[in-house]
Amino acid sequence: MTRAPHWLVLMTLAAGACSAVVPDAPPEDETLEGPIEGLTGEQLSAHLAGDAEFARNFGAAEGVGPIFVAQSCSSCHVADGKGHPVFNLTRFGRMTTAGFDPMRQHGGPQIQHRALPGYPPERVPAGATGVSVFMAPSVTGLGLIEAVDDSTILALADPDDRDGDGISGRAQLLAPADLIATVARLELLFDPGEPGRHRPIDGRYLGRFGKKAGAINLLHQTVTAYREDMGLTTDLIPDDPTTPEAGVFAGDDVADPEVGSNTVANVVFYLKTLRAPPRRAPDDPEVRAGETLFASIGCARCHRPAMTTGASRIKALDRVVFHPYSDLLLHDMGPDLDDGYTEGSALTAEWRTAPLWGLGLAEQAQGGQAFYLHDGRARTLEAAIEYHGGEAAASRAAFRGLGAGDAARLIAFLRSL
Repeated sequence: MTRAPHWLVLMTLAAGACSAVVPDAPPEDETLEGPIEGLTGEQLSAHLAGDAEFARNFGAAEGVGPIFVAQSCSSCHVADGKGHPVFNLTRFGRMTTAGFDPMRQHGGPQIQHRALPGYPPERVPAGATGVSVFMAPSVTGLGLIEAVDDSTILALADPDDRDGDGISGRAQLLAPADLIATVARLELLFDPGEPGRHRPIDGRYLGRFGKKAGAINLLHQTVTAYREDMGLTTDLIPDDPTTPEAGVFAGDDVADPEVGSNTVANVVFYLKTLRAPPRRAPDDPEVRAGETLFASIGCARCHRPAMTTGASRIKALDRVVFHPYSDLLLHDMGPDLDDGYTEGSALTAEWRTAPLWGLGLAEQAQGGQAFYLHDGRARTLEAAIEYHGGEAAASRAAFRGLGAGDAARLIAFLRSL
């Protein structure tokens, strides 16, 4: 992420400086950052205010900690892209006869492995049966995903595989905890003309963000990240994370909330109005052939190419067709991706279908070397495909059966996203 799009800064400088000194701005299809087209002047101002807050570095005087993972949003989402392993998140819990316990009494479900001087950082406690590493995702295009009506996502679910295609995606439905009910209500206040989402479904709420779809909207995701990733309190989560052995009442010396509601609102609006990741060379014959192969071997049954948003008071998000390459549902991905950890109603081997848009630009934000899958364990796209089991096993087998030329075409298509 940047305070202002770096291409805009460079172009401004170039107007009054020698072109031999200031390089040309990169093409727009080679960068992730930037607002969605069609914002009003007022909306663009709010977007830029959120951009500045997204880049803001918090220190001890601003309330970071006492335990934390990073000190700014942009530390984990460089240039609005995927995170680097140095800022990976570790989550843990234990399976019991009553279900999965996130071990909140032991500091769960997330480890904050950094701490203020003199304060002990967390470590995975004894008794944890599931430990999973999460890599920060790209944040581009999230407003489009948020604007999809619940009914659109639910219509894609086939939990009993009634069509017999081997794909049984199901929705993540989250219990109505106080925080979830509150962020749903506040989202409806923000946009009261959106009846198609953020409402209870048989007493539960549809999750759509996060590796396990554990967040229902961007407000939910943002305030949780402030607390769990940076140790910052908000009106919605007013308590600091603390290391259990230090005592539950031990915290920092900064008055709560450390991040005001206006700041939270600006960051949420920034995330809502980031543009979708750009495609590159979509008309290249090799890319088009790869796209056909992607569908023919079954990848598009989960990584669905297109979705349409519902009504939104942000015109740029109102009933728009977009291309996330995801169904936003939970799928069994097999034993190789089963970390024994879970959230909400997901089983430990179930993961939300990761949107593939922006895949070809991932390595730009990761220091020139891409890290794929939820934890970055795969260093190539071919390796990432090899980890796909469970419902994706048939597609993996079909990929293995492709000739070298067709396999290269499919990879070229993925890198065009």
